[in-house]
Amino acid sequence: MAFFNAGALPCKPPQSAAPSSPFRRWLAAVLVAGLGLAGVAGPAAAQGSPQVKFVTTDGDFVIEVYPDKAPKTVANFLQYVKDKHYDGTVFHRVINNFMVQGGGYDASYAEKKTRPPVVHEGREALAKGGDKNVVGTVAMARTNDPNSASSQFFINVKDNEFLNPTVIPPGDPVPEFTYQGKLYKNVPRAQLLGANELYGYTVFGKVVSGMDVINKIKAVPTGAGGPFPSDVPKTPVIVKSARLVN
Repeated sequence: MAFFNAGALPCKPPQSAAPSSPFRRWLAAVLVAGLGLAGVAGPAAAQGSPQVKFVTTDGDFVIEVYPDKAPKTVANFLQYVKDKHYDGTVFHRVINNFMVQGGGYDASYAEKKTRPPVVHEGREALAKGGDKNVVGTVAMARTNDPNSASSQFFINVKDNEFLNPTVIPPGDPVPEFTYQGKLYKNVPRAQLLGANELYGYTVFGKVVSGMDVINKIKAVPTGAGGPFPSDVPKTPVIVKSARLVN
């Protein structure tokens, strides 16, 4: 048995790839008709967890992050906040009934310089009781390389089960393993650990205030913009500031 990279989303295109790469066509095949959105995902806000307030041209929202679940991911995100990296960036990829993505491009669609990528912590976060990719949660965007996340993040506006990390059962070889409804038997553990499509996306926080603003953003008209052929808000949604408030 072999696993192949299926172009998992929502990834930011590699710098060497054109924005019209096949992952957009793949996305169109997996999106389903609209579902209503309500409330904020996940358990009640944990006391003492860091919170970041985003002030945007469409309103304000607050993201709470969980260093106890994904410490390296959270440290990476908060360092970008402290560096004021997100100030002046736009939500460059908005897909109703999927997610809104930002953190990488300024209002001129120039990609901002980033630090080295952060290690993927998706499975570890789930093992510690972290959230899955459900409405209101925040996860890191990346390329097809699981360890490529830098500054870009996305906010889920529906429950995106197919973005969740896949837990690998114990054993070597793994006696049984199910992926996308198909059962595999006696799979070498190293083969599963090396399969990029099983990593999913690391959830490291959630929106605890201003989900109405996120719902407003996810519904804006989109089209081509800058180097992107689609999914760009026709009226830019600009982050005025992102600051640690707790």
